This record gives sequence, structure tokens and C-alpha cells, in this order.
Amino acid sequence: MKTVLITAFEPYGPWSENASWLALVELTRELPERPRIVTRRYPVDFATIAQRLADDLAANYDYALHLGQAPGSSRLRLEAIGINVGAEPGETAKPLVEDGPIAYRTELPLDDWATRLNAAGIPAAVSYHAGTYLCNAAFYLSCYLAERMSLATQSVFIHLPLDARQTAAAGSDQASLPTALVGEGLRLILAELAEME
Repeated sequence: MKTVLITAFEPYGPWSENASWLALVELTRELPERPRIVTRRYPVDFATIAQRLADDLAANYDYALHLGQAPGSSRLRLEAIGINVGAEPGETAKPLVEDGPIAYRTELPLDDWATRLNAAGIPAAVSYHAGTYLCNAAFYLSCYLAERMSLATQSVFIHLPLDARQTAAAGSDQASLPTALVGEGLRLILAELAEME
């Protein structure tokens, strides 16, 4: 049976909740029979994420599905590329890994997933820039560690819109999607992974 590591982040900055964790909790309310899933919640901290990823990826999953929050987005953004750049807000960017390649691109069929998600009424699109903060770092480091540790793991990052409850609590008119709908989207992607050769 295929195995999938799914990660999400803790709250950060002004947000008392993180859409990625809310979506992961929603997903666990009705887990599919396949693939076998392991979940993790990571701190929003550059200093610990590489070690946590290395520890978790050592189990050599078939896939690593990393989730993060994207305030302002109105759809699931399937990130194709992770770059070797990291920066705390307001600080100068530097390489995540001194000896790492400039970027990694996932080989997973993001275009197909976006088409199927949209057909199911779940707004989605392929994105080609995961930013320079921890979301990008999780994606890039997941690919880097899989390569360096000779793992079979294929990684992808998905940016998720805020949940409607988050925008309501913040008194914000930012774009959002109900977490239940995001959970449906994640189940669709997991079904696709379960069938992949």
C-alpha cells in the first residue's frame, strides 16, 4: 500500500489558527482506506524544520504532501517548484542549503489534479512560486533530503486559502474557502496518489 506523509503548520503571526492544520484535522475526520497516511504538525521556525523533515522522511514514504496557509488566495495552489532561498519576513534571503541545487520541480501530475479538482467544484490551479518563507522551505528541503538520503519519496506543496472562520474572526474580507471543501480536495488528491504506479 502507498504511504503518504502529510504535514501542516502551527499558527503564526496574527493568525490564531492555521488553515493547513484545520484542513488536516478535517481530512482525518474521514480518512480514505488507501493510501496509508501519517500526519505531522510543524512549528513555524526555520531552525527546526530541516531536522523535523529529516526525521520524518527517514521512514521513506512514497509521497510527502506538505500543506501551508496562503492568505489572499481563493483556491488550492499546487506548487510545482521549490527554490533554494529562505528568508524571515523583512530579512535578507539566503540559501536554504549551501550545496543544494537552485530549485526542485515536482514530477507529480499537478495539471491533471487541478483539472480534476476544478471539475469537482474545488477551485485549484498550478502555481510556480511557493514564496521564500517556510512553505517553500518545507517543499525544497523535502526534495533535497529525499535526494540526499536516497529516498523514493516524491514531494509536493499545496497552499490553502484561509478558512471562512479565520476571516470572520479577523474581521477580514480576504478570500477564503470552507475547510470542508478543502478536505474534499485533499481526499481527491490522495485517491490519485493511491492509484499511481
